[in-house]
Amino acid sequence: MSEFVILDFGSQSTHLIRRRLQDLGFSAEVIPSSSALDEVAAKRPAGIIFSGSPNSVYDDQAQRLSADILKLDVPKLGICYGFQRMVQDSGGRVEPCAVREFGECAVSLVAEDPLFQSIEKEFTTWMSHGDSITALPDDCTLIAASENHPAAAYMGKYRFWGVQFHPELSHCNHGIDILRNFAQVICAQQSSLKSLAETFEHIKEDIRKKTQNRPVLLLISGGVDSSVAAAALLKSLSEDQVHLLYLDTGLMRRNETKEIESILRSLAAKHVHIVYARQEYLSALANIADPEEKRKIIGDLFVKITQREVEKLGLGDNFLLAQGTLYTDLIESGKGTGKHAHVIKSHHNVNSPLITQKREQGQLIEPLRDLYKDQARALGKYLGLPDSIIYRHPFPGPGLGIRVLGAVDKEKIDILQRADAIYLEELRKRDLYDKIWQAFAVLIPVKSVGVAGDVRRYGYIIALRAVSSDDGMSAEAFNFNLRDIKEIAARITNEIAEVSRVVYDISSKPPATVEWE
Repeated sequence: MSEFVILDFGSQSTHLIRRRLQDLGFSAEVIPSSSALDEVAAKRPAGIIFSGSPNSVYDDQAQRLSADILKLDVPKLGICYGFQRMVQDSGGRVEPCAVREFGECAVSLVAEDPLFQSIEKEFTTWMSHGDSITALPDDCTLIAASENHPAAAYMGKYRFWGVQFHPELSHCNHGIDILRNFAQVICAQQSSLKSLAETFEHIKEDIRKKTQNRPVLLLISGGVDSSVAAAALLKSLSEDQVHLLYLDTGLMRRNETKEIESILRSLAAKHVHIVYARQEYLSALANIADPEEKRKIIGDLFVKITQREVEKLGLGDNFLLAQGTLYTDLIESGKGTGKHAHVIKSHHNVNSPLITQKREQGQLIEPLRDLYKDQARALGKYLGLPDSIIYRHPFPGPGLGIRVLGAVDKEKIDILQRADAIYLEELRKRDLYDKIWQAFAVLIPVKSVGVAGDVRRYGYIIALRAVSSDDGMSAEAFNFNLRDIKEIAARITNEIAEVSRVVYDISSKPPATVEWE
């Protein structure tokens, strides 16, 4: 029996709802929104949650569900699209709104309800919608409103509750309290939290079951995800069974390979293989500007070089490929439950054709695929990894290939490496690095006029990005002291002659992503 069933309408944060319930100590299963009544009822859920969606309820291609599911005698919570779906299917009305709401939005409670038990009357939520509920169904009660949209939450017949915002996102104040109230107060379920030890035992059992005695090759970048995956493999299998392969693509941060080699040695791995392939990557990426095409080229070349190097290692045809894929990678690449999630960006270790082929052949191991970044960090700490690895800022698999906007070449990579190194060095010097979820520099492929020593010059523009987040599914721009960001920008333009201008990105996620491409 699943305590909760989550009907997935294609939202990027559907599985984050499941994760939040797990954090609270409840079990939950995500199933497609197209599931039949019998499938849902057979799971005997204590409650049903309808997720968000990239679509509008009135679109021809909008995901629908059986009206009988709405009449199941269990509490139901609709989130964003899920809220609008329940309203539309129950006789209410949803229409495009004149003022869209994305990011922070204040909500006021207008009626008491157990969903908002012990929550202040006004609080800040996290919205992501362009439609509005303009008429509630009969026998429904409005319980919250926002400034631009009167219906921010309601409760109604057939034991419905709905919220227009996303309580599963960490930037929604009281979001976890709302989900707890739904689970404990409305659905009357008892919490049962799992320890890190239990989580790892489940991962270890899965690794051993899949690998048997076959050799495992982990494609490691030296970042948090692949390092935690390496530690999990080394703690689950014999050292002779685990091979770590690091590929220097030339798209890494400055001095990255030396640092990563040191990290790999610290894991006490017996088999560490380092391959240098900078020129191959630069040649393959020459004149390629489209970000999705770059990601796929980088991913395909990664696998091709890996296959070439595997032959040198003598692992045979029976080896398994392992990766540090997180659930956020799968979600953003459109690999969630069902077929309705949009591809936000293709991760090189998810949507690359060759990786997809290995996954379909059952020769791919992704021990962290059900975890989010903060969960992976907690597991890494439990497994004994040093803080220098665990709290390292995330770095994309395609590397600087997607942080140089447009076509990639040696000059642009060199400029960006220097700018990024200055940026991160300054953050550490100012004790800001550990307060930021992710920080990096981006090279914009246009030049802007500048003045150096009374001489007019055209130089590249560097954009700086720094965000605060818990899990990477939502994020806010880090609130720098203006003096800090000005001094960092001045150092970049003073030390890198090819850069004439530095800007700071203040966009939140959503509507933006953390990375630029």
